[in-house]
Amino acid sequence: MNKNNKKQNKLLILIPLALLLVWFTISGIGGPVFGKLSSVSSNDQVNFLPASADSTKVQNVIAKYQSSKSVPAIVVVTSNSKIGITQLMHYQGLDAKITAIKGVQPGKSGVLGPIPSKDGLAIEYVVQITDTNNINGTVKEIRSTVDNGLIVGDKAYVTGPAGIAADLINAFGGIDGILLFVAVGTVFVILLLVYRSIILPFLVLISAMFALTGAILVVYYLAKNNVIKLNGQSQGILSILVIGASTDYALLIISRYREALDHLQSRYDAVWRAVKFSFEPIIASASTVILALLCLLFSDSNANKSLGPVAAIGIAFSFLSAMTLLPAFLAIFGRISFWPFSPKFTGEVDTHNPVLEYKKGLWTIIPKFIEKRFRVIWIVLILVLIGLSAGLLQLKASGISQSASILGKSNAVEGQTIAAAHFPAGTGSPVEIITPYNSSLIVLNSVKQTTGISSAVLYSDPGNILPKIVDNNVLIVATLSAVADSSQGTQTVVNLRSSLKTVEPRAIVGGITAVSLDTNNTARADLKKIIPIVLGVILIILILLLRAIVAPLILIFSVILSFSASLGVAALVFNHLFHFPGSDPSVPLFGFIFLVALGVDYNIFLMSRVREESLKIKTRPGILLGLSLTGGVITSAGIVLAATFASLIVIPILFLAQIAFIVAFGVLLDTLLVRTFLVPALNYEIGKLIWWPSKLWSNSKE
Repeated sequence: MNKNNKKQNKLLILIPLALLLVWFTISGIGGPVFGKLSSVSSNDQVNFLPASADSTKVQNVIAKYQSSKSVPAIVVVTSNSKIGITQLMHYQGLDAKITAIKGVQPGKSGVLGPIPSKDGLAIEYVVQITDTNNINGTVKEIRSTVDNGLIVGDKAYVTGPAGIAADLINAFGGIDGILLFVAVGTVFVILLLVYRSIILPFLVLISAMFALTGAILVVYYLAKNNVIKLNGQSQGILSILVIGASTDYALLIISRYREALDHLQSRYDAVWRAVKFSFEPIIASASTVILALLCLLFSDSNANKSLGPVAAIGIAFSFLSAMTLLPAFLAIFGRISFWPFSPKFTGEVDTHNPVLEYKKGLWTIIPKFIEKRFRVIWIVLILVLIGLSAGLLQLKASGISQSASILGKSNAVEGQTIAAAHFPAGTGSPVEIITPYNSSLIVLNSVKQTTGISSAVLYSDPGNILPKIVDNNVLIVATLSAVADSSQGTQTVVNLRSSLKTVEPRAIVGGITAVSLDTNNTARADLKKIIPIVLGVILIILILLLRAIVAPLILIFSVILSFSASLGVAALVFNHLFHFPGSDPSVPLFGFIFLVALGVDYNIFLMSRVREESLKIKTRPGILLGLSLTGGVITSAGIVLAATFASLIVIPILFLAQIAFIVAFGVLLDTLLVRTFLVPALNYEIGKLIWWPSKLWSNSKE
């Protein structure tokens, strides 16, 4: 018998060590990839559009007209006084210096300028950048070269599509470093306050970082081999989601582990019990989020499609780490994990007696309050949430300019305003129209007559006056009067497409402005299509988990109400406090995906425990006891998740700042009000009917 016990003890020790070895191997392979994720990331909007979009079709054939794929940069030099002949001659030599920069198209076609403005206060260069994989480096070199060649008192800006792209890349530059540092640091402080332990926060965060390393390893190779498309937004959300989800799952397991240590002397038995009782709610939670994210595969936008599998991979590794690596740490460290407040073995039998477990503190006061005032609570909270949802009427999510998406100081954004004051604002970002050759003159005339078009010409090869014909089609290049990514520029493209339908139905309109328009239209269509799919998937998971229909419907209702209230508050804050110009149409969609999936998470944690207790002590007492037992850990998890998403604000990108606020506020609203008061009060009102049509409903004598 002793020999068997020794063998069993050796096995119990070897299993955690084996799990550690596996995860250290994953980390060892994935660690070197950690800083390389940006190298397989692209923020070019056209790469994420569906093939059916007109701007995509134009992009696919434009290379047949132009010998090299290039992105234009606009260099603007301004002076306080009119630029005379002497100054102009000085700047005529600058084009050669810009052309010599690596990454700029060589030859005379690489740099057009200097072009004087009509008011004589500025000159402009149009620079074609061919090294699209190093736009940031090339633009940086252009800025340095131009600044060194300025006449004293003059100012220079590098803007246009390449300048904006370079500043976006710089803005996303903190994703691999500062974002992770802020998120991890914030979670560490919260865990210290929650556990008052020095060791446990390190174990939780190491588990989360190993999960992130594994996820990044898989995502990197999928993106490198073009299986998925990755952009800066998905990259940032991946890090936050993995840290937040890993910590949430860890909190639930540690709560069960701490509870088990009171009744079990063996740390291995306590770990096993914690994993056993945590497995069902955590697998249900992870499955809910993964399936909700994978619903994005139904999106027509490749940007949304890419986020689905990227984030799902992150959640999968969070689950694996929480179920294997963290228990291994807990088995090895045992009660020391909680030092200096290590739990003692009491020897008490775990009777699940509500009198014993309904101890003093906040999570006794709240259930008792709900027991006395449940009807008033759910009625008042529903009215409050509906009132907050009224802010949705002020939500501006029709799209914003790419330049407006950069928060803080930007040379390109400032330069775009300066350029628009002295030159046709759409210079360097033309509207591109592909049309049949036999109707090209009619189409050209129609384009020129469109309000908002400054000029339009038939494209021809350099040195050739005849238009270039490819597959019996020609290219018309039109310059907008307004800034290319402005609302005025977008409306011009809308009007142009509408008018050309009657003139030449075969004509298709592309270019940077059209890409932005098609991106917004695709995002709006996705919102209507994906939301019902996500709700259906989550409802099915809840029905399977709770073996009932009524309770899942209540939970779905609660998260929808919570989401609409969060978005309503966000709209008011964005408009009247932060004065944002608007939102990308994908902001409500991403906010919905994260808030609904993650909001259901906490309800899963609560209701799975309520069901467990209801099997023993009937439904209404089970609701109160389940809330008492899970309230602390779920509230801590909500605060951690809100804090990790709030960390996104360190990246100066409007989209991420808005997602940070919506999810952080929404998670807190859901955790502190909806899950703590509304859901328990509403379920308490309905009673055993929440389990209909399961056996728990039919067998209950309540």
